[in-house]
Amino acid sequence: MLTPEQQARINIDKQLLQAGWFVQDLKDFYPSASLGIAVREYPTESGSADYILFIDRKPVGVIEAKKEGITLSGVHDQTTRYASDKLKYVGKVSDLPFQYESTGTETYFTDARDPAPRQREIFNFHKPETLNEWLKQEETLRARLKKFPTLNSSGLRVCQVNAIINLEESFSLNKPRALVQMATGAGKSYCAVTSVYRLLKFAKAKRILFLVDTRNLGKQIEQEFQAYKPNDDKRLFTELYTVQRLRSNFIDPSAQVCISTIQRMYSILKGKELDESLEDDSPYESKTIDKPVDVAYTPNIPIETFDFIIIDECHRSIYNLWKQVLDYFDCFMIGLTATPD
Repeated sequence: MLTPEQQARINIDKQLLQAGWFVQDLKDFYPSASLGIAVREYPTESGSADYILFIDRKPVGVIEAKKEGITLSGVHDQTTRYASDKLKYVGKVSDLPFQYESTGTETYFTDARDPAPRQREIFNFHKPETLNEWLKQEETLRARLKKFPTLNSSGLRVCQVNAIINLEESFSLNKPRALVQMATGAGKSYCAVTSVYRLLKFAKAKRILFLVDTRNLGKQIEQEFQAYKPNDDKRLFTELYTVQRLRSNFIDPSAQVCISTIQRMYSILKGKELDESLEDDSPYESKTIDKPVDVAYTPNIPIETFDFIIIDECHRSIYNLWKQVLDYFDCFMIGLTATPD
């Protein structure tokens, strides 16, 4: 019979392997075995860290493992202590930036390089390639979100200007969720496209998902992107950035904007082909589903695939019926609605 601590380690190992990490015991530590290596029970000056993460032979992160039921927000001090410790065989290094606490069923992550580092819950561990990419950036996304230039309000309505300014203020405060309420006909979509443009240009967002509930809404928002011309550039949005409306389970790695129905995104996370007729009607009005959909980690669609998700018509019970689809991704979420509930 496994102890709760042993079961947690088994689950953590499994999740690390799914995300592309090579998991080793200290006695078997071979730093060239893979880009990303998680070493169990790595000795530090104040004790053994449950896992030390290495990227390209360099220590970059720590995982504090706890049995299920432990409140992870209360153990972050222990994680930061190991992150700042002197490591055996390595010596003193700069504080390890990537800090995780996990029970194997619940995981929290902190990027110590952020302007105001704080824990956030994530579905699974990040891929080593992602952490390697983040290390090469001069600033984190959350640091860049504090540096938007003043909005040029030319061509925008007052309500759109207010929404964009308030949205960017919310981002700068590292608030993970935001709601944009705007009356029907007031230009929510144009406002959203303007925000997407600013996130891509000034915050250097990697990829943004625009989530809709029917195929027709997906076509409409695609047309909005195709017609949009920013007031600080003579080119159309689609001449500056690649916009992909998903018609299959393939996400173009070069696309900065993906438009998808939530039905299709769910099918992608389940690894199944979608019956496209399901995209014709809103899933939120279905009476046949009475529990949240279950999704599992999908290695080719990691949790860090999108930096932002914009949820159109988010008042349609999206946070109840389809909450797990949204919670899968480690990103900021913006809801759009004319009729908040």
